[in-house]
Amino acid sequence: MTNALNILASLLYFLLGIQAIRGQDTTGWSAGKFRQQGEQAMLDGDYSLAVTYLNQALQLEPKNAGTYMKLYRVHQRKKQYAEALDDLTKALSIDPMNKDYTKKKIKLLISLGQCREAAAFVNESHIEVDATQAQEAEQCALEIDQAEHAYFTERYEDAADLFQRALLHVDLQGSDLLWMKAQSLFHTGEFYGVISDTGKILKQHSNHLDAYELRGKAYFRLGEHEQAILHFREALKSDPEHKGCKQGHKLVKKFEKLRKKGETAFEGGKYKEAIDYWWEAINIDTSHIAFFLPTLLKVVQAHTKLGEHAKAIEECQKHVNYQETVEGLWALGDAQTAGEKFEEAIRSFRRAEEIATEEDKRRAQEKIREGETALKQSKEKNYYKILGIPRTASKKEIKKAYRELALKWHPDKNADNKEESEKMFQDISEAYEVLSDEELKGKYDRGEPVFENQGGGRPHTNPNQFFRQHFNQGGGHGRPGGGNFHVRFG
Repeated sequence: MTNALNILASLLYFLLGIQAIRGQDTTGWSAGKFRQQGEQAMLDGDYSLAVTYLNQALQLEPKNAGTYMKLYRVHQRKKQYAEALDDLTKALSIDPMNKDYTKKKIKLLISLGQCREAAAFVNESHIEVDATQAQEAEQCALEIDQAEHAYFTERYEDAADLFQRALLHVDLQGSDLLWMKAQSLFHTGEFYGVISDTGKILKQHSNHLDAYELRGKAYFRLGEHEQAILHFREALKSDPEHKGCKQGHKLVKKFEKLRKKGETAFEGGKYKEAIDYWWEAINIDTSHIAFFLPTLLKVVQAHTKLGEHAKAIEECQKHVNYQETVEGLWALGDAQTAGEKFEEAIRSFRRAEEIATEEDKRRAQEKIREGETALKQSKEKNYYKILGIPRTASKKEIKKAYRELALKWHPDKNADNKEESEKMFQDISEAYEVLSDEELKGKYDRGEPVFENQGGGRPHTNPNQFFRQHFNQGGGHGRPGGGNFHVRFG
């Protein structure tokens, strides 16, 4: 656009006889003088002024091939390659037997990815062409033909490879080839490659709205929804009615709305509601694996919170069956542990260690030890089982479970079943005493002795005293050894 305006301005100067450039009186200047000033402007880095001077020279001498070649060099410097190619073509129309011009045009055509045009120009040339250049033009043209044929016959992996080969000949823009390669990569699921290639295209052509759309779709498929939204919005600023970007933006927003609703419900303890929201999101597009797999693990956690251990294991097994990952196997092992499938959990954790990276090895080994500890504790007194909570329970969940069970099994409330209630009450208090203390819980989870004389008749806080501490109706702290304290039942 800038070049066209410069040419138009120069033409107006000439037609109207206004021979002034940037306040300089150019009346009576010869074509040679304009060329000289154009060369100086180019040396000074003032390319726009150089274009103006050289166009003035061409108005006076329209058949001067050398001036076109000077203009070609300026356009090359300005990275205006289409204009540079036009300059070469005009120079050759004046001097068709010039080997240097011919060589430069072939090189520029290949560099722009216009290899078929380069091959055709070689065949039509009236002079002997450099053999190496001619061979490169033919090879590049053949690769483009093969790439396009592979693309249109939906052999996208082959197409992407062939476009890449053709692009090895291209030094400059080649955005058309890069665009077709990016589309081929999208069809093969190589989304990071799509992002890389469309990024290059947008750097050259910031108004390429289809590239914004494709890049947004690639980010979406990678599960990077915020980046997808940003790209769709950027294109919609230029064209609010761009169909692909409107649809893409709407789709991602729908996923995000349901995802957030599920997370809010989960955080609020509404686990069934959370599961429903997450499945509604997953079912929008079950092929969206980058969303489906991590969301399925959230569903597993919600089922575990509900005590639906068999369902949690079933859903997590789907994750592992589709894509065996360390994260998925750990989640499966945790679900199996919560469901008291301890030996199966250990197998899952061991399999995770087998496929873990060096970075994850240590954590994988810790998971195995946790599984072995859980198996050992399942054959002894299992504090988690006593409170009816998973090993992943939060402090709040541990406290809630204790309060509910302590009230249920308090001996004063179970006069007709005093022996069993006293034992249960004792176990419940003991479990809470350990799991509510970070240091004791850490020891217990690692399978270490929690109390010095663990293994028989160990002394610990009196369960009734412990109960009073946590049910002080006055809202203050517990009073070990304090006066009478009663909770009314029934």
